[in-house]
Amino acid sequence: MKKPREEGGVNMTPMIDVVFQLIIFFVCTAVLEQQSIDESIRLSMSPHGPAVEKKDPREVVVEVDERGRISIARNHMNEAFLRNLLRNIVVNHGQTTPVIIRAAGGAKHEDVRKVMDACAYAGLWKVSFAATKEVAK
Repeated sequence: MKKPREEGGVNMTPMIDVVFQLIIFFVCTAVLEQQSIDESIRLSMSPHGPAVEKKDPREVVVEVDERGRISIARNHMNEAFLRNLLRNIVVNHGQTTPVIIRAAGGAKHEDVRKVMDACAYAGLWKVSFAATKEVAK
């Protein structure tokens, strides 16, 4: 007695589940990244500066507003706390961790210098400044 031949097929359900999970992951991470940057900080112009092409996932963005307040991911901190935080980053991720300083156009140099000094204290040497290429609309 012959067995009836079974039709072969590929179950697509697991692949569709994975695709939906990836979509949800990327949407959530994009929203979290946008929320971590303070949009009220108006950067200085640098129309001839190089554009950022590749982003290091370890990068730390330190913001300095016009009143001299220092923050990371919208969490305000004093200079001593920033030094300790950056020192811990060096211990965990190394001295090649990039630091981006987002200073408002009207921020005082002495306030930006505090962040630069904290980076030097921690041993971080990949420090750069964020600027905008065109006028915000």
